[in-house]
Amino acid sequence: MAILRVEKSNPEYTPANTTTLTLYSSNIGGRQDISVYHSGKQTEHTPIIVLLHGVYGSNWVWMQLGGVEKVYEQLKQEGLNDFVLVMPSDGGLWDGSAYLPLSEQGNYEAWIVDDVINGVIDNIDGVSQQSNVYITGLSMGGYGALRLGAKYPTQFKGISAHSSVTSLDDLQQFTDTPVANYQCDFENEADITYWLKKNKDTLPPLRFDCGKDDTLFESNLVLCSAMDKLNINYQFESLSGTHEWAYWHENIVKTFNFFNSIELNSN
Repeated sequence: MAILRVEKSNPEYTPANTTTLTLYSSNIGGRQDISVYHSGKQTEHTPIIVLLHGVYGSNWVWMQLGGVEKVYEQLKQEGLNDFVLVMPSDGGLWDGSAYLPLSEQGNYEAWIVDDVINGVIDNIDGVSQQSNVYITGLSMGGYGALRLGAKYPTQFKGISAHSSVTSLDDLQQFTDTPVANYQCDFENEADITYWLKKNKDTLPPLRFDCGKDDTLFESNLVLCSAMDKLNINYQFESLSGTHEWAYWHENIVKTFNFFNSIELNSN
């Protein structure tokens, strides 16, 4: 079993509707944290949204830099379905792990798709193995959401990404760590397009967006072109803005509404 030990915060001493989990995982050979936000009516199989952060960040940034729970609560007042928001650390490697199964450092992919999801199901009320799971992210987390969603299409009911890194060359903009250090055992492992092509017939609904003034905008357009050639159904939005938290705070609403529409249509 990959999860060896778990620490769970006491609700008497934590902010309302928030739980912090620390999991010791054999996949990454250490301890990492997960922030979970879970307000509202908890049904037996409440759907889960996994939100992946970008470089330099950790489990707390979506809430404490992005105010994601405030956006969620506002949308709930307008009729949004109940979700459990799951915000894991990427594993704490270098400036960012890229959520990859690295040959030497650890399996940061399995940390997300196995440890984080199962750790939440085992320790948070209202979710279960029958809960629908959605995945999203920003920047490096957008790359993680797109790649993991494409590689494991039957595990996720929907994929959304903001201001996405689309390749390891993109990642080099944000880190001094040489991209050669992100070598995986499988040569095509880091290639989003490879997984999109391999699993094109089983992909869940997919959307992504990028600001026109973002340094990653052109790379996002290249990814759109590749997906067009593969005849993959997707939504891409070209928006105003750049690579910053103000953009993500404003536009995470698109992810929530996208996943909500999938949830409504699946019932």
